[in-house]
Amino acid sequence: MKKNMSFVSLDSSIVRWLYEKIRFGAPQTQAKEELLEGLEELMNGTVSTLMIELGEQAAPTAVNDVIQCGALIIDVRARKVIRSNTEITLTPKEFDILYFLARNRGEVFTKEQIYQAVWENDYLLDDSNIMAFIRKLRKKIEPNPDAPEYILTIWGIGYKFNDKF
Repeated sequence: MKKNMSFVSLDSSIVRWLYEKIRFGAPQTQAKEELLEGLEELMNGTVSTLMIELGEQAAPTAVNDVIQCGALIIDVRARKVIRSNTEITLTPKEFDILYFLARNRGEVFTKEQIYQAVWENDYLLDDSNIMAFIRKLRKKIEPNPDAPEYILTIWGIGYKFNDKF
């Protein structure tokens, strides 16, 4: 599973400011050049989203081991999900999707963003893949899959994990 993600919306003035600060203030590394290239693509409209990954040597070591949302408990290290004292068996990708959404409670993600966060290859423009995983997840974790409490559909956009817990 890829590391958790967070999305930040930047306006063009911040992107330009960030570009200049990095261009003249950051140490000369390959990462600097790649980031500058990505910011240039944002500024000229070649791309609308830039994903940044923290290198392994600088990755934070603190991990929130357990996420609890109402009766649902997600044990990250053990990769277990428990609802109302009953363990729920998930496939590795189901767990990765659930963990990604729960870790980013309240944030709305498109199917493409979910795919890119969980799979390590390019998005295949197949919305039905994510929809099928969400449907299977709901059948397993929701008390009533037809009226989901945890994974909510945001019509016309994608999905979010309920932040009301």
